[in-house]
Amino acid sequence: MKGDTKMAETSAFPSSASSEKRLNIFERYLTVWVGLCMVAGVLVGQAFPSLVNTFRSWELGDGSHINLPIAVLIWLMIIPMMMKVDLTALRNVGRRPQGLFVTLIVNWLVKPFSMAFFAWLFFRFVFGAWMTPAEADQYIAGCIILAAAPCTAMVFVWSYLTDGDAAYTLVQVTVNDLLMLLLFAPIIGFLVSGTSSLTVPFSILVYSVVAFIVIPLATGTLARAWLITRHGKTWFEQDFLPRFGPMTIVALLLTLVFIFAFQADNIVAKPWHVALIAIPILFQVYMNASLAYGLMRWLRVPYVVAAPGALIGASNFFELAVATAIALFGPESGAALATVVGVLVEVPVMLSVCHICNRTRHWFPEELVERGTA
Repeated sequence: MKGDTKMAETSAFPSSASSEKRLNIFERYLTVWVGLCMVAGVLVGQAFPSLVNTFRSWELGDGSHINLPIAVLIWLMIIPMMMKVDLTALRNVGRRPQGLFVTLIVNWLVKPFSMAFFAWLFFRFVFGAWMTPAEADQYIAGCIILAAAPCTAMVFVWSYLTDGDAAYTLVQVTVNDLLMLLLFAPIIGFLVSGTSSLTVPFSILVYSVVAFIVIPLATGTLARAWLITRHGKTWFEQDFLPRFGPMTIVALLLTLVFIFAFQADNIVAKPWHVALIAIPILFQVYMNASLAYGLMRWLRVPYVVAAPGALIGASNFFELAVATAIALFGPESGAALATVVGVLVEVPVMLSVCHICNRTRHWFPEELVERGTA
């Protein structure tokens, strides 16, 4: 009997190893590409400092503090992501409310505040001997910005790898994107001011929200509605959206090269700071994933909701975080570097969380698993 049950579980749920094969080469080796971009950016920054300074000085409007080249590249990444957001999914918001409730609690009431605490603890005290107070302030701010931006597009990848409920994942992403419009700026302003000596210019923060949330979300939503009306949903999702894949990849890699070029002097002077920044990020990612997953299990939420819910609670919308940190503190700031370190650790960490979820499916009663996949 036990053997039959085990065989059924194996056939119903592919192993994490088989799931890993579903990633394309860019997604699977994103950390490698980020590392190569770091090397390329530092080399460019050291070899062509005047050219880098010219790019650094270009702003999206006087006084906006939003770097123009990076803004354009960020839009090329974010707008295709926002076209995946389906506002009609909100009518299913009451379906399995416990899963959505846990996700929202972890994303908005736990994640940014726990990151603020861990960043303050590590950079002020644990690593205080290896950095100045000003550097600690910048790294704290960058980590908070990273944690205040819940994941969007990559959630669909993580949900796919854990055989999560795609429709329910869409509901979670849509609700979080709408909440970002209201909560992203106040949380950053409150936490950064409360844990560091930095002053957050609220007008620039509002610029960032408009430029990197409102405009992409409005553009993506309108484009989605118009294109589906003209060509149908199947064409939009299976033919049109995949065309943006290469463009978003190139945009991400170029963004990273720009940022590391702007950060070249900091990285060359103190390369070990990259490793120090990664430690509190890793700590809070695993904590939040465990918290969300544990609450889902306690509430007897179906696995197909629990797994993507845990992954949403752990991952970040790093494109938005990078853009906001640059707008607030500049492309050469420690805050911008901290958000980029988030990109560096994102994929290997999330793949490990996917692996843990895939190996612990049996924690969830079989009837809940079947009901979730129905």
